[in-house]
Amino acid sequence: MRAGAGIAAIQAAAGMKETIPMTQYESDLRYVRRLSRLLGVLTVMLLVVLGFYLWPMVRDRFFPAAGARPITPRGDLMDMEKTTIAIYKHASASVVFIATDAARFNPFNRSVTDVPQGSGSGFIWDEQGHIVTNYHVIRDASARHVILADQTSYDAEVVGVDSDHDLAVLKINPSLGTTLVPINIGSSHDLQVGQAVFAIGNPFGLDQTMTTGIISALDRSIKDPSGNEIDGVIQTDAAINPGNSGGTLLDSAGRLIGVNAAILSESGTWTGIGFAIPVDTANRVVPQIILHGRYQRAHIGVRFTDGVTAPKGVQGVAVAATDPGSPAEQAGVTGAFSGVSRGRFRMAMRSPDIITQINDKPIKNTSDFYTILDNIPPGTAIKVTLWHDGATRQVTMTTQ
Repeated sequence: MRAGAGIAAIQAAAGMKETIPMTQYESDLRYVRRLSRLLGVLTVMLLVVLGFYLWPMVRDRFFPAAGARPITPRGDLMDMEKTTIAIYKHASASVVFIATDAARFNPFNRSVTDVPQGSGSGFIWDEQGHIVTNYHVIRDASARHVILADQTSYDAEVVGVDSDHDLAVLKINPSLGTTLVPINIGSSHDLQVGQAVFAIGNPFGLDQTMTTGIISALDRSIKDPSGNEIDGVIQTDAAINPGNSGGTLLDSAGRLIGVNAAILSESGTWTGIGFAIPVDTANRVVPQIILHGRYQRAHIGVRFTDGVTAPKGVQGVAVAATDPGSPAEQAGVTGAFSGVSRGRFRMAMRSPDIITQINDKPIKNTSDFYTILDNIPPGTAIKVTLWHDGATRQVTMTTQ
């Protein structure tokens, strides 16, 4: 046996393959494969480099960028916009945010603490720190906090209230150097339906909010949250929401024409009908509250009751009784009862006088009677027209 054959036999027995020498063809094939892989890698690298430089052009051509666009000049603001902006800039400094607390008893430690109750709006009345708001904003509050437009906060004391007109006056003591900006006062007796109005307040606790609208109606009657009927109020479609109460209703001159007070809504939010107490009323009530702590309505000393009414066909209010020494008694006005004792009418039924006019203004009910007197200062001579048993007479008396 040859040596080569013996080696082959041993390799076969050991499971080893015989090594076959590589031919020139196989060597060239391996070289071509390596070269192909190298060219593939270089091609990929070239495409990446070309893509890096060419992609921006392709992107801008087929996929426009969503970046910032050139700004188009808008030109000057309209006069109406300038007016609104000017009104807000000036009047907002006079509008304040009012937060109230309520006393709560803790049965566990038998202590009383103040907890947040609600919020509303108000405005600066004068440089002495008097703040005007709605009575219902501070009703039943144990503490009141006034936040000015510059966000400085002060505790406020109640000077006085007038629930009949839903008005209240607070007093703050601003720190030295603080400048208070009183609201500009306008008039409400000469308002017209259709006038533009601007409301500034703090709806839903959002401070310094402005809304606009028009006067929708005049001389409305509403009931405030306390149940009192307020006559002669202004109706507006400027958005008024909870928190606007006590805020300002302004005319296009930036003057106060009303104190925002209520809305007509089934949902409790704005539905297009809001009401404001006329500034003429506020300008009559607030000074008296500041001076006397309460509003002193003019009176002539007559009493009314539901049980005493005008005869059928006669328009007016029947006098139930007169107060001793009152202007009405001195003028000879006769009531159905002889007087009042301990809050009760003294029995002496007789034919009463019916008040039909005051200063030639007709009176249909007690609301008309009080509304007319509400606009007459105490100490003013008035002419009262009376109907009695088919006869009419006029008497003059001075209000108290």
